Amino acid sequence: MTAARLIELWRGGTRESAHLGHVVISDANGIVEAWGDPGAVIYPRSSCKMIQALPLVESGAAEAAGLGSEQLALACASHDGARIHTDRVVAWLSALGLEEDDLRCGAHMPNDPAERKRLTCTDESPCQIHNNCSGKHAGFLTLKRHMKAGPEYVEIDHPVQRAVRRAFEEMTKETAAGWGIDGCSAPNFACTVEGLSCAMAGFAQPGTGVRGQAQRRLVEAMLTHPELVAGEGRACTELMRAMKGRVAVKTGAEAVFVGIVPERGLGIAVKILDGGTRGSEAAITAIMVHLGLLEEGHPVVQKYLTGPLRNWRGFSTGELRCAEGFPS
Repeated sequence: MTAARLIELWRGGTRESAHLGHVVISDANGIVEAWGDPGAVIYPRSSCKMIQALPLVESGAAEAAGLGSEQLALACASHDGARIHTDRVVAWLSALGLEEDDLRCGAHMPNDPAERKRLTCTDESPCQIHNNCSGKHAGFLTLKRHMKAGPEYVEIDHPVQRAVRRAFEEMTKETAAGWGIDGCSAPNFACTVEGLSCAMAGFAQPGTGVRGQAQRRLVEAMLTHPELVAGEGRACTELMRAMKGRVAVKTGAEAVFVGIVPERGLGIAVKILDGGTRGSEAAITAIMVHLGLLEEGHPVVQKYLTGPLRNWRGFSTGELRCAEGFPS
């Protein structure tokens, strides 16, 4: 199968652009609905952070370190580097007796406007705490410390990453199709879109054992703290707030998006081929409307899918539309 046309941009009555990709909705029994090729191999990127955080909770490391729901939400986050994020990561590391230098995620300018302005105006350089993955890496460090393993926890053969790979393959029910180095320097394992959807379905309908308890804690943390998972004005945060704790969603680089719907036992995986965030945000929003989890007239739907596109003078210049047949 080939990629499906999912989202289109129309201007002046003419289709100007189109976003092609793959979408799979799964439950415990397999695929429920699909568009494009469920077997397409992708890198989930940051969309799978809740899988990467499973060993942190399953191993007992989170409990031993006294981690609460805020830290678990940050372990699943691609945050904006706002003070609500960085202050909590600093406190987390300090409680472990660790510092910013122990991180291996690298530094970049935060996306949060206030913190970016503060750094610029004070001529202060961003540090690794500002990295959108610093919460995930604080989780890796917590697990590393619990394992009494070496400091280079992002190496592919490190015990932390071996545990992550095991969890990833067990959740996707696939042998990883390869691996690459993510933007934060940690390994990112490849799987099919179906496999990623299957993993999210597992989080939506967890079992009763240690893994099920870990899955439940991570999803509840995301739903309780949507502002920590991303940040103000971000799609993940705004969509979770709009759905009032019913659905957890998480984006990943190169236009990946996942959804976890506990009340329906559904897992969702979206991949837009061109890597454009606009397409993935629109597609995941369309799926939420399709499943009856968001009303078509909700402001968040207008923002990411149905509302007019406006130019710098506020004129309506076009609109995004779902392509014919998506979602059916």
